[in-house]
Amino acid sequence: MSDINPCMKHQVVRKAVREFAEAEIGPIAHDVDRDARFPWEVVEKMRPLNFFGLQTPKEYGGADLDTISYAIVIEEISRISAAVGLCLTVHNSVGIYPIVRFGTREQKQRFLPGLASGERIGGFCLTEANAGSDAGGVETHAIKDGDSYILNGTKIFVSNGGVCTTPLIFATVNPIDVRKGFSVFIVEKETPGFSVGEIEDLCGMRANPVSSLFFEDCRVPAVNLLGRPGEGLKIGLNALDTGRLGIAAQALGIAQAAFETSVKFARERHQFGQPIAANQTIQNYLADMATEIAAARLLLYRGCALKDEGKPFSAEAAMAKLYCSGLAMRVCTTAVQIHGGYGYSKEYDVERYFRDAKVTEIYEGTSEIQRMVIARSVLSAPA
Repeated sequence: MSDINPCMKHQVVRKAVREFAEAEIGPIAHDVDRDARFPWEVVEKMRPLNFFGLQTPKEYGGADLDTISYAIVIEEISRISAAVGLCLTVHNSVGIYPIVRFGTREQKQRFLPGLASGERIGGFCLTEANAGSDAGGVETHAIKDGDSYILNGTKIFVSNGGVCTTPLIFATVNPIDVRKGFSVFIVEKETPGFSVGEIEDLCGMRANPVSSLFFEDCRVPAVNLLGRPGEGLKIGLNALDTGRLGIAAQALGIAQAAFETSVKFARERHQFGQPIAANQTIQNYLADMATEIAAARLLLYRGCALKDEGKPFSAEAAMAKLYCSGLAMRVCTTAVQIHGGYGYSKEYDVERYFRDAKVTEIYEGTSEIQRMVIARSVLSAPA
């Protein structure tokens, strides 16, 4: 596709992914949410289509897509099932990207082919009971022992937690000075001492197996250290910048789905002898939804374009994540209102969109953290 006009390439990507999502995920999206079931049958169909290696270099079996194409894929999958979109964006962005960006040649050769093929599932494990927005509160520690590290600790609310086989684990190698020793380890699920907790019973994203991960005297080879000891914060922030673009795309997909559902319902639902779409209030709702979605998409694509140009994009990623997640909540809230009582029924997809939207304001950095990132950028700019 390298010789195709970028705009046309993006249209081709959107069309192909939309057709796949509607045909393969659409028929089961409601059921896997209701049953809180991870759709392995969809994963099997995604694997040969390179959904798990979206931006992985081709030499390791990936599709090596540009970031706008990546965002389009996440948006279109999330338009049908945000939980499946979550699996893909976590896997591709914060799961694989740090290895691509900071891994040694040997680490890339060992881990990327399996991750890009989807035979291995990635994860990003930072959050703990006393650490989330404050990475300095991490209590998981890794003590050097010969050519290994002994890892002990617990990670909570891990997206893909129940299925990830090659997660990145943030731990300190210096318990006295957590920040100075903050580091990242590539840990394989087969490693003795690695165990998975119960799947969380969550409000939304129910088809993604979010869980805790436990590490008890888990011996990790020193060659699995990503980057150098103490580089965990740098690696984590780089990963989160990329991850925020993915979550913004996910939120945008949810908003798009809620909007399309609302347009359809407004045309079909009759009150006082006419479609409710004839009511100016409903028209105003739909107009605002359409406008905000268009604005959000451009904001997201700006961040993606900056990343592809090799320019700083941290503030732009934070803006996209902040705006798109807030947009998803606003659009879904309005969509439920348009649907009235039907919008509060689990028989209608808009109720699922509403539940799924909320967490986009929380993970990959809360909206409050995004505002901190943006404000720092604004205040550090030349006067």
